[in-house]
Amino acid sequence: MVDELQFAMLTGIKPEFHPNTGRPFSEDQVLSPSARAGYEAPRYCQICGRRMKVQVRPDGWDAQCSRHGEVDSAYLGQR
Repeated sequence: MVDELQFAMLTGIKPEFHPNTGRPFSEDQVLSPSARAGYEAPRYCQICGRRMKVQVRPDGWDAQCSRHGEVDSAYLGQR
């Protein structure tokens, strides 16, 4: 079974909320240099903007939204 968050990230559905700030994309985003470069794990759900539970490992990360499920960096080819 594919979680809603995993489906959204794998299919490239345009996010409603920024995964590093949790703010709507219509607002200005202030990102750290590592987040701009794509090195940060997502901290907020791109569907609802809620803070996610994130586990960073030496070989990648996994993130879990309490409402929309979880995703692993391995699914996105970021391992």
